[in-house]
Amino acid sequence: MERPTLQATLCIPLNGTQILLGMKKRGFGVGKYNSFGGKVKLGETIEEATLREFQEESGLYSKLEHLNKVAEIDFYFPYKPEWNQTVHVYTISTFSGEPQETEEMTFQWFNKNEIPYAQMWDDDKYWLPLVLEGKCLRATIIFKEENGENVMDSKDINLV
Repeated sequence: MERPTLQATLCIPLNGTQILLGMKKRGFGVGKYNSFGGKVKLGETIEEATLREFQEESGLYSKLEHLNKVAEIDFYFPYKPEWNQTVHVYTISTFSGEPQETEEMTFQWFNKNEIPYAQMWDDDKYWLPLVLEGKCLRATIIFKEENGENVMDSKDINLV
């Protein structure tokens, strides 16, 4: 399978035993908790896009040197190929400011052992615990459409 050309980011803010998640209020993934991220713009590095999206969606600030790349995940949507994307996942534990609700997201801190996986994308429950254990991974996730919902069809997760 050819790798997606669309490049996107996810930034996972961590604070000791807690993780900050955003509830999408509109757009792709509406009604789901997720980390903060989005598409890489022309002329931007992946890391610059990660920090820009993190700031725009959470109201928090940080620096490039505080990003810790933990995963690269290829997502495929055979029923909607324009959604195919490679997502570069980072954790961050040094940041400033207070989380702010935005037009796109609201937020909530969760204890790492109380993450609301039932209100997240299907695949998160498979790879996010590995990342929170400090592991790095490379994955391929394929979704199918079922009753109007995006449901994980298959996964291939490899530790790197």
